[in-house]
Amino acid sequence: MKRSMRISSMLQEMTSRPSNIFNFKYFCDRYDIAKSTVSEDVSIANEALEISGQGELVTIPGSLGGVKYIPTINKKMSKIVQDEFCSRLTDSSRILGGGFLYTSDIMYDVSFVKNLGRIFITKFKDIEADYIVTVETKGIPLASTIAYMLNLPLVIIRREPKFSEGSTVSINYFSGPDQRVQKMSIAKRAVKPGSKAIVIDDFMRGGGSIKGIREILNEFEVETVATGIAIISSKPQNKKVDSFVHLVTLEEVDDFEKTISVSPNVSIF
Repeated sequence: MKRSMRISSMLQEMTSRPSNIFNFKYFCDRYDIAKSTVSEDVSIANEALEISGQGELVTIPGSLGGVKYIPTINKKMSKIVQDEFCSRLTDSSRILGGGFLYTSDIMYDVSFVKNLGRIFITKFKDIEADYIVTVETKGIPLASTIAYMLNLPLVIIRREPKFSEGSTVSINYFSGPDQRVQKMSIAKRAVKPGSKAIVIDDFMRGGGSIKGIREILNEFEVETVATGIAIISSKPQNKKVDSFVHLVTLEEVDDFEKTISVSPNVSIF
């Protein structure tokens, strides 16, 4: 096999299994080449990924080490994705009234959500975590994409407990502009005490849901090490939580004028 074909084959395998560690010996045996040749191939492949903005290859030293693909995104490509996100959100037909927007078509657009996920991957790739956690329902596609890219289990917190999940823990929390009391639950078998979690959600207004997620994880002694939100509302200004990363800000929804103002988070990197 020619080097160009071999590198293409290696890349295809690594990009199809992001964040999985491939031992150098695996590639030595697979292509019948020396370890030094694998190292050279990885270096060339990584350069190609970085130039194209499609991610990076990370080398893990040691006998149990190897190389893994991380689907990161560069600043230029991130801006393009965020600008497209803003453009799609400003369609006046999305207005539902009361400051709410219809976003299901965007959040269930698998191809686009993959690009949103790559932005969060770039922010969170160096954070040690054991789980990706979200609350049903619209945050699930984004959270599952990030879980796949980081090779981590996905944990879904339910609005109502399901019999099929066995014993659960539930809490009440305040959510929405009218501070309604809502409920969320998590299966006792879903997480292990002493672990760490990255919380992902599609939208945040006041932060009640995110605060509830953190509180229910605390019941299991699970530490929230990072939080990613696709869209946050500029109002209220004071959120119930801090230390979160967001992609765009919903500034204003004018029901009368049928206009929507959305801005990208330019300081995300």
